[in-house]
Amino acid sequence: MNYILFDDNSWGNLLPLTFTRPTSEIRIGILKISEKWEKLLGSKITFLTQEHLSCKYPIHIASDNIVINGSILPTQLLVQEINTLKIGEILKRDEIIVAARLSADEVKNYKNGNTDKLGVKFTDTPCNKIDYPWQIFAFNGTALADDFKLITHGRKSAPLSSTNQVVGAEHIFIEEGASVEFAILNATTGPIYVGKYAEIMEGSIVRGSLALCEHAALKLGTKIYGPTTIGPYSKVGGEVNNSVIFGYSSKAHDGFLGNSVLGEWCNLGADTNNSNLKNNYAEVRIWNYNEDRFVSTGLQFCGLIMGDHSKCGINTMFNTGTVVGVSANIFGAGFPRNFIPSFSWGGAQGFTIYTLPKVYEVAELVMKRRDITLTECDKKILKSVFDMTAKYRNF
Repeated sequence: MNYILFDDNSWGNLLPLTFTRPTSEIRIGILKISEKWEKLLGSKITFLTQEHLSCKYPIHIASDNIVINGSILPTQLLVQEINTLKIGEILKRDEIIVAARLSADEVKNYKNGNTDKLGVKFTDTPCNKIDYPWQIFAFNGTALADDFKLITHGRKSAPLSSTNQVVGAEHIFIEEGASVEFAILNATTGPIYVGKYAEIMEGSIVRGSLALCEHAALKLGTKIYGPTTIGPYSKVGGEVNNSVIFGYSSKAHDGFLGNSVLGEWCNLGADTNNSNLKNNYAEVRIWNYNEDRFVSTGLQFCGLIMGDHSKCGINTMFNTGTVVGVSANIFGAGFPRNFIPSFSWGGAQGFTIYTLPKVYEVAELVMKRRDITLTECDKKILKSVFDMTAKYRNF
């Protein structure tokens, strides 16, 4: 069977995180949504996504295809139900399309939004769907626990050094090559997963759940409150509470990050702090690109949402519910605005446009440090995002 993950309307609600990726490439728990589907399906997947992303995330169409909603977190029960579909059938939960089994021609019609001739089946199988950025950290505890079971089932953890103070050792899994020394680990509140060649440095205190993905690091004396995910090759220090970092990003120094989501290739300068609670304890409102206005999250705690390649200087302060776009560079004293458009350069004293040649130059340098090349496709995506977000940069 050929499996394809598609974007629905949640792609627009999840901006700026999805400007540079399909919805299914969001990391939540330990794995990306696409990786969860691949593991449960036992098959590789491709993507039916936005046109400007197709060079990096191509689609493969076969004679027989199952297209699956990429914003839905998979379960074994849901996978079993999807695999019972017949050609020309759609599986829905209420009004949401969960999946469809389509011929090659039907996939092409589906891309154009034509589903009139397809039969419909309904499901009441429980599942979580990621529609908004704040749901990434809100659902992270459940997703992390599910991924922990999926990844560690039938496997034995590498030994944990006797230098550590540990509670709930049966809920801790250490992959090969990982290093954990002189740390305090409490897994009674949720599992702790330490990926291949990841490191928890001395003096760190972790209260689960935590996913520290491969080659990621907790710096000396880091304090983690779960459920928190630190993606591959990311470095984290200071204090972090219920946050998700997609990967290749750094918050390497002291400062607080809470109820937040950072994309890839982000960097928070030393002593950067975000507020995750309003002084009046009111529900937090954040910028929504689909609505073109601030919308209520329904949450009392909501911090920073930051798109790929964005960075801030030392001592940066972010207000509750701040949204930072792609490739923004923030610095200076005071609180910047709580919606910072993509490709902005500046801070509380004002912004100018962060031009594409400088964006490419910095991205190439940053990515080269991880032996990754900024490709022409990557540049094309950034150029598309630059054009898509021009209307917000009225500086």
